Amino acid sequence: MARGRAQRAATVGVAEHGNSAVLVTVAPGGELLDRRRIDLTRGLPTHPYHHEGSWAVGRYRDSPWARDISLVDAVALVERVRESAACGARESLEALAAAVPVPIASIAIRVCPELPPTTEERIADTRAANVADSVMYREALAAAAEARGWSVHWYDRERVFRDAAAALGREDGDAFLHAMGRPIGPPWQAKHKLAAAAALAAAGHVAPTKAIGR
Repeated sequence: MARGRAQRAATVGVAEHGNSAVLVTVAPGGELLDRRRIDLTRGLPTHPYHHEGSWAVGRYRDSPWARDISLVDAVALVERVRESAACGARESLEALAAAVPVPIASIAIRVCPELPPTTEERIADTRAANVADSVMYREALAAAAEARGWSVHWYDRERVFRDAAAALGREDGDAFLHAMGRPIGPPWQAKHKLAAAAALAAAGHVAPTKAIGR
């Protein structure tokens, strides 16, 4: 019975950029149900690891946009942004679930690289500091989705379009993705197609009989 419910439920695909994200929700048959942009935080720095954290450990010291901040304050800022992102993710997914006419069972989020375990270590490591902000926002969405009982699928940006095409039973899914946004109108940009491809790949959809784009 649980499997049957999952097959009748929608899937959300996420294309994140900084503290914002595009969410595209698709029905079990592959039809577009919802497209929206969300902001996970407001009124706070959007890249506390990469900016304030880097300034705290002396990176970009000579840059005109750098300012003095202690490591303790940088860590505290990261935690404030993390808490705000968690709240924003919960509210955004709640609003989405209320707007979509069918239950949502899963969400597809870009896979996160492995990072050092603590905030201080992530700040100190240049590579980690460059990606830790994005990871923080993706993890906030994943935690909010799991709290709603949704399954979380982690997609690989390099292969998600191939996976979506395979789920649709096509060699190339570009035409389907291009036409998918036509009924809802602009904007339907590369980030929307990425989110849609992630949702289709995660759900393993088979193209409906009268598929969009045919």
